[in-house]
Amino acid sequence: MAPPLSQTASPAGTCARSPLLAHTSRSLIARAPAPSVTQQFRLTDRMGVAALGRQGGRAARIASNRTVFATSTEQPKLTSASFVRPHLKKLSAYTPIEPFEILSKKLGRKPEDIIKLDANENPYGPPPEVLVALGNMAFSNIYPDPESRVVRTALAADLGIPMESIIMGAGADELIDLLMRCVLEPGDCILNCSPTFGMYSFDAAVNNARTIDVPRFEDFSVDVEGIISACKEHNPKILFLASPNNPDGCMIKEEDLLRLLELPVLVCLDEAYIEFSDEESRCSWVLERENLCVLRTFSKRAGLAGIRVGYGVFPAGLLEYVWRAKQPYNVSVAADVAACAALSNPTYLKNVRDALVDERENLSKVFSEIDFLTPYPSHANFILCRVEGRDAKQLKDDLAANGIMVRYYSSPAVLAGCIRVSVGKPEQTAAIKKVLQSMC
Repeated sequence: MAPPLSQTASPAGTCARSPLLAHTSRSLIARAPAPSVTQQFRLTDRMGVAALGRQGGRAARIASNRTVFATSTEQPKLTSASFVRPHLKKLSAYTPIEPFEILSKKLGRKPEDIIKLDANENPYGPPPEVLVALGNMAFSNIYPDPESRVVRTALAADLGIPMESIIMGAGADELIDLLMRCVLEPGDCILNCSPTFGMYSFDAAVNNARTIDVPRFEDFSVDVEGIISACKEHNPKILFLASPNNPDGCMIKEEDLLRLLELPVLVCLDEAYIEFSDEESRCSWVLERENLCVLRTFSKRAGLAGIRVGYGVFPAGLLEYVWRAKQPYNVSVAADVAACAALSNPTYLKNVRDALVDERENLSKVFSEIDFLTPYPSHANFILCRVEGRDAKQLKDDLAANGIMVRYYSSPAVLAGCIRVSVGKPEQTAAIKKVLQSMC
């Protein structure tokens, strides 16, 4: 048996070093960056005479004032950013829509003089019961129910599914991130069907996961065959599908969804805008499928975007672990109270929904009559328009100068030169029509 490296014989008069150690030392030196500041300095042994070893029973000693020349490299300065996870240093911040307060200062207009059609908010606001309930809110000084049982019970009755299948979130956005934290390991991937809601790819990047993009067709329908191929090649953990899709408003066909549910991937169906379509929610499908979860929100239907409350319907096996990972008090007392009050007036919710669907048709007709706009069909509370014959960014800026805010896209390629306009009240449609006609 070969002796340990420390016992390997060496030629007389030489100082032997193992090839492994020598290689390691050279590797470390090669990897070290060139020093920015180099000093030769004197090291003084203050410990007195140091025993180094014995030869033939006699101790070998050296003088205490031994002079050694060494090299010192200036260390990089430690900053708070030094503690940040490396993958987050490459993360681009999400660009949100600016609120009324900022827009008011930027445009020099009062908030009530701004027509805000850039974030798909409900212009009618919540049912009147919400403001009353918030004004009479009790126990705001006490932490909320971590299970949101009252609002989940109301939702169960509204949806016709067991309360045990529902989990609440501070908006559906929180549940997107929570789902990823429960399912994805660093380096795992999700499937994204762009153009779509930007939070899917953003949250994947936050969680150190990869996004595999399967672009939609020019009519914004999903590429089912492309998704199937991507599943075989990349073995993704989650497939995100928005139906209606943001920013175009198209629905996924039922036969396409059924095919995709046959794949070995968790399908997350985002139904933030489902109330504005003529199709039923697929929430009840979750009860029969292990690889489907559905996300919903109170932001659009109930006009509670500023309160931040959404929910998910998850299969039992997955939901157990989502509950474990959820922050205990993620949904505030105010959000619970507002959501329950909104659900108490289904007549108001339906009337507002119907008014927005009717106004969507009116707005689409207005756009069709403008020679430089081509609207796409929509099943949501917004309309995507392609701008032709003029610069879309300039159009967005010109509308802003008139106090009308819309969303403009420069990428991806299929969206370049498009604007997205939220459906507002009839008087808001009339205002944008007047400005657009003045540009013709």
